[in-house]
Amino acid sequence: MDPLPLVVCGTAAALYALGRRGKTRPWREASFYSGVVLTFVVLERPFDDWADSWLSVHMAQHVVLMTVVPPLVVLGHPWPRMWLPFPLRARRAVGSALSGSPSFRRSAGLQKRPAVALAVQSAMVGVWHVPQLYDAAARNEWIHVLEHVCFVAPALVFWGALLEAPPVRARIDHFHRAVWFTAAMIPSWILAVVLAFATAPLYAAYPSLTDQQVAAGVMWVPGSLTYFVAALFFFYRWLEPGASEAPTVVEPRPEELSWT
Repeated sequence: MDPLPLVVCGTAAALYALGRRGKTRPWREASFYSGVVLTFVVLERPFDDWADSWLSVHMAQHVVLMTVVPPLVVLGHPWPRMWLPFPLRARRAVGSALSGSPSFRRSAGLQKRPAVALAVQSAMVGVWHVPQLYDAAARNEWIHVLEHVCFVAPALVFWGALLEAPPVRARIDHFHRAVWFTAAMIPSWILAVVLAFATAPLYAAYPSLTDQQVAAGVMWVPGSLTYFVAALFFFYRWLEPGASEAPTVVEPRPEELSWT
């Protein structure tokens, strides 16, 4: 067993459990813990061993980490809650330092814009699928860890903004949420086309052309599925009578407590 996924997932689950305050929605907790468990499953053996042998499984691992785990985690509204177990003095010190930093506020405000979050996420997908970098990640465990961080972190910001996971919120209507989720499918389509129509294997670590073509199918269909469902959901929400007049930002519930 690889200890790193166990430590990361165990720490996240423990902080979330310790930060529970007042009434919570059971489905949010189930969503968050499902995301944590799924992360552990795809990063541990035997799934991770299969990913070392087959590009299609490795691609499925990336699809889960970018398009399945992030929405499950952010639907649990985890960020303030995972902050609460830390000592109050430490929370106030860090919160004051961050809120008092104009550069941090500007950077945070920029990152939570869907256009920026999607651009960063798409750039990470493109960069890490360059053959030299992809092969380096396949050969070196720490580069592989960095690759996964570069996939998951932007995805959490993107999904967090569009699914209203405080304090990351995109103040836009349902139609524009549907548009951004639709746009998020395009990078995986482009990558799928490149993999499917290549006449030779692109990655030295995965010499099978058939396996590469299966990986293209994984990116094309499963890689788009959650974006498609989210886009369809918000499009139908936009079509609901009175949806355009409804507020896009709701008041925090008890589980959405202050950072300090």
